[in-house]
Amino acid sequence: MFDGTKPSPYVEEDATGPISLYGQSKLDGELRVAKACARHLILRTAWLHSPWGANFVKTMLRLATEQTVISVVDDQRGAPTYVPDLASIVLALAARAVRDPGATPWGVYHAVNGGEATWCGFAREVFQSAREYGLPAAEVVSIATADYPTAAVRPANSRLNCAKLRRSFGLELPDWRTGVRDCVARLAAHEGSLRS
Repeated sequence: MFDGTKPSPYVEEDATGPISLYGQSKLDGELRVAKACARHLILRTAWLHSPWGANFVKTMLRLATEQTVISVVDDQRGAPTYVPDLASIVLALAARAVRDPGATPWGVYHAVNGGEATWCGFAREVFQSAREYGLPAAEVVSIATADYPTAAVRPANSRLNCAKLRRSFGLELPDWRTGVRDCVARLAAHEGSLRS
């Protein structure tokens, strides 16, 4: 969506500049929705994780059963966003739009959990929670993006400023660490779900 070169969190009005096909596909989706429907609420989010499906938290916990030391990129920044927290925002926005469509401030909004982290910091938080809930944990070693080549290009800065969501709807997501703790707690309660 953004090229990741801005030194601060992106606001909705910043120029987009996708650096991958994934980012371009998200932007294309936004443009199509906006063109098809003047009354739209588009939420931009990032770094999603949950107790369900494949995601970073579950990958880290799985890797900890196989390795004692894991290298994780420490020069990409974002806000780990917990799917149940985001779902609450989606439901609140939908209820508002149905209840009072004429007064709904339609448009594009950023919605991520509060605070920020690197992937390395995210991993360390996952393992701190894992230790508290008796799950395997690993030591995390900080590495640069250049030391972890992948086919997918990722922006160095994926941080999103959510002030517009707060101003317009009085809504905000809690700090990202709260979501990580809840996610790990749920996974610990159902250890078999780590394999899915």
